[in-house]
Amino acid sequence: MSFEFRKYRTAVFSALAVLASAAMIHYAVDKIDSAVYVNTGDADPQGRIVVLDCGHGGMDGGCSTAEGVCEKGINLSIMLSVRDMCRLYGYDTAVTRDRDISIHDSGVMGVRNQKVSDMENRLELFNKFPNSVCLSIHQNTYTDPKFSGAQMFYSAANPESERFASILQNKFVQNLQPENMRETKLCGKELYLCYFCENPAVMAECGFLSNPDEAAKLTDSTYQQQVAFTLFSGLNEFMS
Repeated sequence: MSFEFRKYRTAVFSALAVLASAAMIHYAVDKIDSAVYVNTGDADPQGRIVVLDCGHGGMDGGCSTAEGVCEKGINLSIMLSVRDMCRLYGYDTAVTRDRDISIHDSGVMGVRNQKVSDMENRLELFNKFPNSVCLSIHQNTYTDPKFSGAQMFYSAANPESERFASILQNKFVQNLQPENMRETKLCGKELYLCYFCENPAVMAECGFLSNPDEAAKLTDSTYQQQVAFTLFSGLNEFMS
C-alpha cells in the first residue's frame, strides 16, 4: 500500500467519522418491483445519486474460486462497504440488493426467466434517476489462471462513462495493483446492465477468482475493504 493511499484513506475516514458523529444521516426504504432502493434522507430525484449494484445473487452465484467461494458474496461485501462510505460522505445512494437475493419479480418461474427479470429490475433502478452515477461490482474468471488485475468496462450510451472508467482503473493501479496494465474497455450488449444504462455507468471487474493469488486476496475481508475504498475514492473523484 503506497504512502499516498494511506494518507488519502486516513483523511477520508477522518471526514467520515465527523459526518457519522454528527448524526445527520437518516435512511428510507422504497420498492421498485423486487429491487431494494435505499437512500439517505429525502433524495432529490433530480439530484446526483450513486446507484450501486453487486453482480449475481440468490440462485446465481457467478464465478467462483477453486475452493468454491462464489463471486456473489464477494461482490456484496465490497458493495456494502462502498455504500456505507458513500452514505457517510453525504451521497444519496441506491442499491439493487443489500443481501443474498435475486431481485426478479415474484411469480416468475424458471431460472432463465428469473435471471431476465432480475436484470430488467437492476436496469430499471440504474435508469430511474436522470442524474445518477452507476457502478456494478463483479469479479472475473478465465480458463488460464495466470491472468489477474482489475478492469473497468463502460458503455457508449453516456459520454461520461469512459472518464468514470478511467478514473476507477487508475485508482486500482495507484492503490492496489501497480503492475496492472489493463485498459478500460467498451462493453457490448452481453453486459446488459452496463450497455443499456443511460447514466454514467461502469462495470468494475475487481480481479480474477481463477487466479489463486488474487482469489486469496479477494476472499479476505481486509482486502475487500481496500477494494471498496479504491472504488469509493474513484466515485468521489468522478462526482467532484
